[in-house]
Amino acid sequence: MFAQMLHSILRFATDTAGYNEFFASGMAYLGAGIAVIAGLGPGIGQGFAAGKAAEAVGRQPEAQGKILVTTLVTQAVAETTGLYALLVALLLIGK
Repeated sequence: MFAQMLHSILRFATDTAGYNEFFASGMAYLGAGIAVIAGLGPGIGQGFAAGKAAEAVGRQPEAQGKILVTTLVTQAVAETTGLYALLVALLLIGK
């Protein structure tokens, strides 16, 4: 049943009457919008990590240097997901 539905959707998408440049650009913009939503995850994660780092410095101020370095490295790693999502969105819009 699923295979039949998928086949009919693909047939509609490749049919010349149902598929044109406006449909393709609309789908690209829709995909770009969905890709940008992926930026929410890194933002929430980075905020949580920064809050925990501030809490750790408040509890142990003498370890501020080590906490800062660790926090900056983890923030940079977490940001890559958001940057990849932005790159995908820009690529989709550019087509």
